[in-house]
Amino acid sequence: MEYKTQVFLPHEGDHYRTRLTHTIEVAQVARTLARCLGLNEDLTEAVALAHDLGHTPFGHAGEDVLDDLLSDCGGFNHNRQSLRVIDLLEQRYPDFRGLNLSYEVREGIAKHETKKIIITDEFHPEEHPTLEASLVDLADEIAYNAADVDDGINAGLISFDDVASLAMLAESDPRQRVELMTPDQRRYALSRILVNRMATDLLEETERRIAEHAIRTLDDIRRADGKIAGFSEAVEQQVRELKGFLMTRVYRHSHLMAMTDRAKETIETLFARFHADPSLMPARFQSMLEQQPLKIVIADYIAGMTDRFAERLLAHPGTGR
Repeated sequence: MEYKTQVFLPHEGDHYRTRLTHTIEVAQVARTLARCLGLNEDLTEAVALAHDLGHTPFGHAGEDVLDDLLSDCGGFNHNRQSLRVIDLLEQRYPDFRGLNLSYEVREGIAKHETKKIIITDEFHPEEHPTLEASLVDLADEIAYNAADVDDGINAGLISFDDVASLAMLAESDPRQRVELMTPDQRRYALSRILVNRMATDLLEETERRIAEHAIRTLDDIRRADGKIAGFSEAVEQQVRELKGFLMTRVYRHSHLMAMTDRAKETIETLFARFHADPSLMPARFQSMLEQQPLKIVIADYIAGMTDRFAERLLAHPGTGR
């Protein structure tokens, strides 16, 4: 995941988040939240570390392309792909495929919130996952909201003045000595304010809901009427405002939209190339064709690529074997 795009291409600078550094930040936030709530820190960390394993190169743009290419095979979803990675594609042990992770970790990956819900016989769609898994969802949101503001400023797409009007920053610490800070220190201070605002509210609201719903057991969580982990209504509104700001000013910036076009071209070309000649894929993926549809195997191969490997393979066909 080190060379997979989070928002900005890794080779555009050494200080932008990648899929790996984002995952580490999510794990840090999630584990801290779990500790404060007296939950299972190891389970929380395991779900956090595995939650993005199925992401494609080129961020969500790559996922959208594969989803279109697999439209007649059920589409592509990075949660479902994460399960394929840990259950099938990772082959670390001679006696069995996969990583032999627990039901709770795998359920947390499957029920990680995205625009598509994974429905399987194994994970009941109407049951809430563990509270630990729900915390990972929210830690993911906290981490990328703060990080994308930081990276957006670092990239020059937005400024400190642009974000100053956000409601989430209205109650920021007035003691911040802005005039004495370097630009890097201001960005770090801004990230701390955003993370602290969201994390503190999340802890307070989740504790309130636990008391309100008299949550005592895992069964109570699974059968709860509504989500137990979450932001208060006020902060939820602030998070929506922040997301809208990032969508308009960062994610849809012409610089990043050009990356989306580039991702689409790269993945579509590679997909067509492997579809026309599966022998261009490594031997282990060719052997999977005995039991798996060709398009699914191609998606497995492409989804596991880093950005730079996909670009190198595009420029030099046949080097991926």
